[in-house]
Amino acid sequence: MIETSGGISRRSLLGAFAATAITAAPTFANAAGFLRGGGDIRRIRMYSGRTGERLDMVYWIDGEYIKDALKEVNHFMRDWRTGDVLNIDTRTIDIMAAAHNLMDVNEPYMLLSGYRSPKTNQMLRSRSRGVARNSLHLKGQAADLRLSSRSVNQMARAAMACNAGGVGKYSRSNFVHMDCGQVRSWGG
Repeated sequence: MIETSGGISRRSLLGAFAATAITAAPTFANAAGFLRGGGDIRRIRMYSGRTGERLDMVYWIDGEYIKDALKEVNHFMRDWRTGDVLNIDTRTIDIMAAAHNLMDVNEPYMLLSGYRSPKTNQMLRSRSRGVARNSLHLKGQAADLRLSSRSVNQMARAAMACNAGGVGKYSRSNFVHMDCGQVRSWGG
């Protein structure tokens, strides 16, 4: 562990700063390099139109996830209908953050759906045939996202550049699905 001159570890110092807003997060040439650990900081920015909550969180520093930050991400991405919380797969968070960096935007994602409880998923399935019975949302491995400053096609291209999971384009509903499942894409 590296110590600073005041006896505080570098990790503790970085952890203290993680809770504050960082004005210049690094950008990366491509998401694949980012997902392999390029850079020292990973940040996620989202808001929820359903709950009114906002999240601007550094969740990874120097090769390590920040547990308290991930807890906040898990709570933010909960099933807002039931209040149920599940650990969101960090691979999904990484894909979301990498795609966001590739688009070079400051606007936070609008989170439409993160974790879904079985009850919520069944209710949505009864209303739409586009909701999978075994959706990765049920495992905390998917997110449905929107940006007002980028088109569905732009968002999907950025997510597909990550080459790290599934990307669904839902142009009529104006959102992109990102997950950490098999690499695949669908929709129009």
